[in-house]
Amino acid sequence: QRQKELSKSTKVTIDELSAKIAEGSLKSLPVIVKADVAGSLEAIKASLEKLRNDEVKVDIIHSGIGGITQNDIALASASENCVILGFNVRPTGEIKELAKERGAQIKTYNVIYNLIDDIKALLSGLMSPIISEEALGQAEIRQVINVPKIGQIAGCMVTDGLIARGAKIRVIREGVIVFEGNVSSLKRFKDDAKEVAKGFECGVGIEGYDDMRVGDFIESYKQKEEQATID
Repeated sequence: QRQKELSKSTKVTIDELSAKIAEGSLKSLPVIVKADVAGSLEAIKASLEKLRNDEVKVDIIHSGIGGITQNDIALASASENCVILGFNVRPTGEIKELAKERGAQIKTYNVIYNLIDDIKALLSGLMSPIISEEALGQAEIRQVINVPKIGQIAGCMVTDGLIARGAKIRVIREGVIVFEGNVSSLKRFKDDAKEVAKGFECGVGIEGYDDMRVGDFIESYKQKEEQATID
């Protein structure tokens, strides 16, 4: 349930910031921190200031003891993308209405860990995804056939793993990558194949590439995206 609420509470912010993230223009998350007592305020500020890496950080533009005020709303609405964080304080009905009118975001908490956890999630949403690669296999080009209106088809022997239709590939010539793209067609004899495993021959067409040569290797792989997290 906690994770569900977290996802719900952070989604709007991440969507709103997506354009700036794509531009690479957003490097920090501006926040206003309000707390009931000085001890809590200092603890929260110290924790927030540690949430940074080479890509993102928290920027505390204002902090104070006591309830969320009209001045806080004015400052947040004037500071683009700012979030007001309240600890053991709650906005009055008037403040809620004003925040809604001004488009200011208010998040309130009574557990410091939950506040920090939410901001971590927001920052992670601003970070570029981690792209990892999984090798699928390799094939050696033993024959190159020029097919009218289609282009080159490489007659290959799969030497390791498998070659899959639609997978990403690299063409390697004498140890050097000469092209990166996608498998456009894959055949076993005259039949279309989804994948061809080690020890079998196949015909491979590569999207947008017509410079295959005998002796080249085709390396097949897939990419996975994972959401980056901030410690």
